[in-house]
Amino acid sequence: MNSLLWITIPYIAFASFIVGHVWRYRTDQFGWTTRSSQIHESRLLRMGSPLFHFGLLGVFGGHVMGLLIPETWTAAVGISEHTYHLMSITMGSLAGFAVVAGLGILLYRRITVPAVRRATTRNDKLMYLLLVGALATGMLNTMTNVFAVYNYRETVSPWFRSLFSLHPAPELMAGAPWMFQLHVLVVLALLACWPYTRLVHAFSAPIGYMVRPYVVYRSRDPHRQGSHRYAKAWVEPEAPPKRSRWV
Repeated sequence: MNSLLWITIPYIAFASFIVGHVWRYRTDQFGWTTRSSQIHESRLLRMGSPLFHFGLLGVFGGHVMGLLIPETWTAAVGISEHTYHLMSITMGSLAGFAVVAGLGILLYRRITVPAVRRATTRNDKLMYLLLVGALATGMLNTMTNVFAVYNYRETVSPWFRSLFSLHPAPELMAGAPWMFQLHVLVVLALLACWPYTRLVHAFSAPIGYMVRPYVVYRSRDPHRQGSHRYAKAWVEPEAPPKRSRWV
């Protein structure tokens, strides 16, 4: 059972994550977007989206540090386990609350705005369910760890790194508290479904705007609402006037 949960399922999730993105990019490049619903409602989106995305960056950074950086490395630079624990609880709580608040606003918007609700697909519903599950179990672990300190860097983190060294150690994860195990399983399910949802936009960046010779903007002229114009990013030198053949 331990081999199934902490070796087979993780590798299946990683394979789905990698192969799924390649397949999605090759077969559905036009669908590689967030399918933005800003046209339907923007006020709640302006509040919820920054909270969610910036908070998620903090959560991701905390997970990278906690899972990928061994405890011996932080000890070598003078960061004790107690100091690391305080830092992780403080920063993790702030980032987690920001993500929860942002996601709450976005879910409220998606449920209460009819046009946005109609644009919600089955994949979106599954994605939101897994996101809520991952955030709920992660925040519960963080809050519980304030009172009952559990050093996950001695079990969960080495297990996670062992998967990439191709020498998995399922016994490490099997000894972790059940809430940590549940959090990991929900996150693995989210990773497996990631390529088939709008979350693929996390790997897109508007790099092309850096080299495009024009930008698209909407006219502020009230008589031209809905029209688009193209503005040159540079000013080309004017060509000299042609001389008339009659001169």
